[in-house]
Amino acid sequence: MKHLALATAIAALGTGAMAQEKVMVGEPSWPGAKIMSRIIGQVIETRLGGEAGYAPGANAVIFAAMDGGRGDIDVHPDVWLPNQSSFTDEYVGQKGTVALSTGSYEGRSGFCTPTYMAEEHGMKSVFDLATPAAQEAYDTNGDGKGEIWVGASGWASTNVHKVKVRDYGIETFLEPSTEDETVFYSRLKDAVDQKEGVVFYCYKPHYVHALYDVTMIEEPEHDPSAYKIIQPDQDADWYANSSITTGDQVKTVTVAYSKSLEQRNPAAASFLSQIDMDAGELSKLTYAVVIQGQEIDTAVSDWLAANGAIVDGWLGLN
Repeated sequence: MKHLALATAIAALGTGAMAQEKVMVGEPSWPGAKIMSRIIGQVIETRLGGEAGYAPGANAVIFAAMDGGRGDIDVHPDVWLPNQSSFTDEYVGQKGTVALSTGSYEGRSGFCTPTYMAEEHGMKSVFDLATPAAQEAYDTNGDGKGEIWVGASGWASTNVHKVKVRDYGIETFLEPSTEDETVFYSRLKDAVDQKEGVVFYCYKPHYVHALYDVTMIEEPEHDPSAYKIIQPDQDADWYANSSITTGDQVKTVTVAYSKSLEQRNPAAASFLSQIDMDAGELSKLTYAVVIQGQEIDTAVSDWLAANGAIVDGWLGLN
């Protein structure tokens, strides 16, 4: 299979301009996705001799563009499943216009709080958050109610955690917010510096676990029968018709690409079908870019140069 992938890539490089059509890589807002987009783009340019561009967009926009197959956006670099399964069910399963890479990495998601809140205030479980004590501990603006950040607008996970906050009984005591991640993390820094109460949606891999001493809030072990999420693109009444009283299952994070690339740029399609990122490596890159302030393209270029054997595997060369 790897030799076939290599042969396909070599053949694609020799079949003219159509085979080397520019690949537009979607760029969702979270750091890991931005880094993955640049990894994909740089491999296409430096290893396949092609041209790549980047297109910011939310999940729905990227999947619709991949479905269209016109080259507006060809790749979603960081698809979290089952969070985004409404999109993959439609475009991968039903329409067959989008494909997923065979490789993936493991992701985990839930809520986090600084460890001082877990140890000094006993905020260790989602049920600890549904109490008057939590209301007082996480009230940072003095309005008599605490706050909990559930993610940024446009993230499928944000809808999941809105439902969790309701169904765990947390929203009686904590008000959910959906501000942009950059804005929230600025507030998080201030809260940690001042040792104030803050609780928020979090996931792994993510630089926050290296940046601060945080504890993941305990949830009931994942039970599929107690986990029903309907996304807005499936039902206008998604919030009322969803119900979650259990923790998330371990995520599978993969790359999605328009199947039109199999004709428009076979070399890129072959590469995307085999990309297989490691969660630990992605966490290191997010830390380097977001916390250490490295320029994203430079950090990615350095990583690719140091990990040629991994990239060779993606290209079917070993």
